[in-house]
Amino acid sequence: MSDLLESLRADLDKRQTLGLMRQRRLLDSPQAEHITANGQPFLSFCSNDYLGLANDAALVTALQTAAAEAGVGSGASNLITGHHRYHDQLEQVLATFVGQPAALLFSTGYMANIGVISALMGRDDAVFSDKLNHACLNDGAFLSRATHHRFAHNDVAALEKLLQASTARHKLVTADAVFSMDGDLAPLAAYLELCERYDAYLYVDDAHGFGVLGPQGRGSLKHLGLQSPRLIMMGTLGKAAGVAGAFVAGGKIVIDYLIQYANSYIYTTPAPPPLSAALLASVKEIEQGDARRKQLFDMITLLKSELSLSRWHLLPSETAIQPLVVGDTHEALALSQYLQARGILVPAIRPPTVPANTSRLRISLSAAHSEANVRTLIAALHAAELEIPAGTQA
Repeated sequence: MSDLLESLRADLDKRQTLGLMRQRRLLDSPQAEHITANGQPFLSFCSNDYLGLANDAALVTALQTAAAEAGVGSGASNLITGHHRYHDQLEQVLATFVGQPAALLFSTGYMANIGVISALMGRDDAVFSDKLNHACLNDGAFLSRATHHRFAHNDVAALEKLLQASTARHKLVTADAVFSMDGDLAPLAAYLELCERYDAYLYVDDAHGFGVLGPQGRGSLKHLGLQSPRLIMMGTLGKAAGVAGAFVAGGKIVIDYLIQYANSYIYTTPAPPPLSAALLASVKEIEQGDARRKQLFDMITLLKSELSLSRWHLLPSETAIQPLVVGDTHEALALSQYLQARGILVPAIRPPTVPANTSRLRISLSAAHSEANVRTLIAALHAAELEIPAGTQA
C-alpha cells in the first residue's frame, strides 16, 4: 500500500479502537416512527422529521403532480436556466412565512451556511461563534478568511468582551437557535442587543426551530419575538418541513448580494423543482400544524416527566432533541446496541461531534410518536440501566 493509504488505514483502525467508527444504516421504508433498516423493523427515535411530514400524503401528491409538469431535474444552475417557477414561489412564501423581506433557496443547510458566511465576510472582518455551533457554521467562517472568534456556549458576557475589543471592518455573530446535540436554545435576544450596540449582524441557524417553535411554527425568531434589519436567518427544509434543502431569509439587499456572491448558490444546480412544490404544500401543513406541535410537545413532556435514571441523565432541553448523556463512549455504544436488540433505534453520539466524556444517546421525538411509543422507550431505558454494567464496552 502507498504511504497515503497506510496512513488512512491507521486512522481508521484508531477510530475503530476508540469506538468512534461511524456506520450507515440501509433504510427500506419511508421516514416514520416505524422504519425498516438493514432489513429489520425498528421503532425509531433517530429522525429530525419533527412533525411527521416526510411521508405525508399531501406532500407526496404535490411532488408527483409537479414532477409530471416540471420533470425531475433542474438542468442548470440558478443563474442560467435552473431557477424554476416553483423555486421562485417557494422563496416568496418562505419570506412571508418567517416575516422577512426576501429569501433564497439553497440545496442544503450546509451549503447555505458556508455560502452566506463566506460571501458576507472577508479578510478584514470578524466572525463570532458559539463553541457548540454546528460544523458548517465554523466551516463558513474558515472559508470567509475572516478572523474567527469562538466563545463559551451561550456566554453573553464573553461575546460582549469580544465585540467590544474588535476593530474589524464588519462583524457577524453566528449561532444555532436550537443546538443540535444539546437541544437548548441560544440567548438570541441578548445577542441581538449586542449586535445593535456594537454594529454587528446576527446570523441564526434555525435548522431545529423552523416548523416547531413560534406561532404556527414560524421559527425561533418569532418564538422570541425578535425583529431587526440586523437579523439574517437560515432554516432547513429536510427536518420539520419533511423534504430537503434550506433557505436564507433577511433584508432584500442581503439576499440580492448572496445571489451575486454566494459560491454555493451560484456554482451548483438547484434542487429539482418538484421538491419546491412539495415544500409549498409543507409550509401549508406547518402553518396549520398546531395539533402536530401539541402532540410533539406532549411527547417531550412525557419523556422528561417519566424517565427516571440514576447513572445517565437528560440534558435540560425543552425541544424535540432530548440528549441522554452517558459519558463513556463504549458505554454509550453499548446502550444504543442494547436498545437496537430490542427493536428501538436511538443513535449514540460520540466525539468529535460532542466533547470528550459526554457521549450520549440523542433521542429525537416527533409528532408521529404515540404515547405508547415513548413509554416503550422509557421502559427499555429503565431496564438498560439495571442490566448494563458501568464501563461496559460495545
